[in-house]
Amino acid sequence: MPDAVVIGAGPNGLVAANLLSDAGWSVTVLEEQQEPGGAVRHDRGVDPAFVNDLFSSFYPLAAASPVLAGLRLQDHGLRWSHAPHVLAHPLGDGRCAVLDRRIDATADSLDAFAPGDGAAWRRLHDVWQRLRPDLLDALFTPFPPVRAGARLAVRLRAAGGLRLARSLLLPVRRMGEEEFRGEGGRLLLAGNALHADLAPEAAGSGGFGWLMSMLGQTYGFPVPVGGSGALTEALTRRLLARGGTLRCGQRAGRIIVRGGRAVGVRTADGEAVEARRAVLADVSVPALYGELVPAEHLPGQLLEDLRRFQWDFATFKVDWALDGPVPWRAEQAARAGTVHLADGVDELTRFAAQIAMGRVPDRPFALFGQMTTADPSRSPAGTESAWAYTHLPLDVRSDAGEEGLTGTWDTKEQEIMADRVERQVERFAPGFRSLIRARRVLAPPTLESLDANLHQGAINGGTTALHQQLLFRPVPGTGRPETPVAGLYLASAGAHPGGGVHGAPGANAAHAALRRRLPPGGARAQRLLARRDRTGRKR
Repeated sequence: MPDAVVIGAGPNGLVAANLLSDAGWSVTVLEEQQEPGGAVRHDRGVDPAFVNDLFSSFYPLAAASPVLAGLRLQDHGLRWSHAPHVLAHPLGDGRCAVLDRRIDATADSLDAFAPGDGAAWRRLHDVWQRLRPDLLDALFTPFPPVRAGARLAVRLRAAGGLRLARSLLLPVRRMGEEEFRGEGGRLLLAGNALHADLAPEAAGSGGFGWLMSMLGQTYGFPVPVGGSGALTEALTRRLLARGGTLRCGQRAGRIIVRGGRAVGVRTADGEAVEARRAVLADVSVPALYGELVPAEHLPGQLLEDLRRFQWDFATFKVDWALDGPVPWRAEQAARAGTVHLADGVDELTRFAAQIAMGRVPDRPFALFGQMTTADPSRSPAGTESAWAYTHLPLDVRSDAGEEGLTGTWDTKEQEIMADRVERQVERFAPGFRSLIRARRVLAPPTLESLDANLHQGAINGGTTALHQQLLFRPVPGTGRPETPVAGLYLASAGAHPGGGVHGAPGANAAHAALRRRLPPGGARAQRLLARRDRTGRKR
């Protein structure tokens, strides 16, 4: 019997398992898919000569994460690579805002839109430099982050206090208007905010856009050499080297609860995998409460709160094998790993408004990845391994375009939407479609079939909006990995601090489990209850 069973071999589950193993616990990880990684995997499914990431690709939060840094994954084969530019946001008229790890290059790009905007960017970066150590500590620790929070409060006061707090709570449209005269800086902030489900007019989107922009300024948007799955491979190698067990193709069917305590997992095949000390669940919040854990073991208030749980936007992704570099009208975009495709902040607002109304966007804001530009090992010289994803409403009510998409996402609708994404790319890179050797479409149902945590393609484990963050994540009054069932810990992006590949939810769950001890006689009681279950006697 292992000390802990971890459900899910995504990055958070693997981080949790590694930290428990480091503490001397025996750990078994159960993964539904035939390989580990969750949303951090790659393959050669588009073209055998091309590596394409299935889900996530760029990892600024991983680069900044003290959790992943502490695991020293470089000792287990992980290497990072960077594109020449971090990010570009071209406009239809050929102008282009550029985020570069060299702050002079970023500032020069913004000064081309309006003189003085480079200095404005430097001021935002100065604030970041003052706050960064304690802000990251507070972000990656359980809520409330008492020590890091106290240090951060002191730094906030020194950096502007209430005025700075106000700025970070602003909608990103308003923040951009207050900070920049031209469109360049506004585009960088607003495009980064829409990496999550935060419209330009959403409260707090300014702070999120600023955070993502400053992460890019400091750490870049790095990629694992060889494919995103190299990060998973390093985590897995490290775990196995420490004696951990990984079992793929094992779907969890139910968490075994005895006497109000989680004591194991029953797989979909009926096997009971018992745990001596803890069960950690790297699964979505709705899957944990009411599915894996029966409702009779949960407080009524929690079940009522779950009725108000909000997912983030659905996702639609297209992967390509391209016969040549993307022919961007703005040449700066050719050197960026990530390219944001929307013709101005107003178009971002239009896009987000269509999603809010349940309409499939007619001009989808696309995040475009140039993977060979970021990591030359991804495809043959002179070609490009590329992808783009956009967001969709979870509940499609109508189509803002003319094709009448309904959200069934059958083969016909997938092809229509993929063509729409390609037309969006063509607006900024005329001739793009002539370079396509092969493509693959990953619609919301496909993404969910490859990773059950991605409900209808939602990639962040729940909305990033303020009403479901901090002590409201995943429901009001939580914010920590502990659950109402003793010995059970939420280790997924549904827990604070949320989505992104940084390992914090898994680490927080592992630390919470390590702090807990079985009650007096607890181990003996568990053995007796388990023996009764095996002999069929009443519990």
